[in-house]
Amino acid sequence: MQTSPAVEGIAAGVPYVAVPPAAADGPAPLVVTWHLMEPPRSEQAMAAALPMAGLPAWRVHLGLPMSGSRAPEGGFAEFLRLAGEDFVLNIAEPVTERAAAEFPAVVAELRAALPIADGPVGVAGGSAGAAVALEVLARAELPIAAAAVVSPVVQLAAAVGRNERAYGVRYPWSERSRAVADRFDFVRRAEELTAEVLLVLGEQDDIAFTEPAAALAGKLGDRARLVTIGGMAHALAEEPGIEAAAQTPHAAAVDAEFTAWFRSRLR
Repeated sequence: MQTSPAVEGIAAGVPYVAVPPAAADGPAPLVVTWHLMEPPRSEQAMAAALPMAGLPAWRVHLGLPMSGSRAPEGGFAEFLRLAGEDFVLNIAEPVTERAAAEFPAVVAELRAALPIADGPVGVAGGSAGAAVALEVLARAELPIAAAAVVSPVVQLAAAVGRNERAYGVRYPWSERSRAVADRFDFVRRAEELTAEVLLVLGEQDDIAFTEPAAALAGKLGDRARLVTIGGMAHALAEEPGIEAAAQTPHAAAVDAEFTAWFRSRLR
């Protein structure tokens, strides 16, 4: 079976890689993804890591704010400076807020540019991109068919704790940053997640990601499926994770879970 090549473009100011359905006689459903801040850390690398080949839907991989072509002036060095100054207020909050806020306009422009069917949309993401997918689902500004997340940031405060351990730093919590962390606590906001959610975890990932995801699955009950990939850590690709690269075995396992999940839930 031959498939059309991926399409790169910009929708509502957001760069994307759009992968067409393997076979379609007309408009097909849509799945939107957001990449990680670790590999794969671009829309091109995300498309290679989680292609969901064979899914009868458009898979559109979006670039996160403050990454790739939308990096701050000064590039990755400036990103690191901002993160070191205040990760929650300078990085986590603006990235998640902006990506979620631009989602409806992005989908509207994608529908105008591509043969996408009317109906609910699938959303997916990894790590920081998973927080965007969950925030989009919680906002419910568009009908969402289902969500799938991997190595997810389910509780921002826990992810900050992981960064403290990994980099030997102490994050300077303030009243404002604690309010942001409370807002991006999806265990607390589980009732706002009204569509079914697939949560895929790495067996070797940090407890900052695995324990909140398990707690969210417990809160969602029958609306969630929790899957653990043996031997997998946090990233889904090799460094540097910017260009499209060969799919790793762990990414292939995640890809299979995502594909099966959306195949059974998109109409």
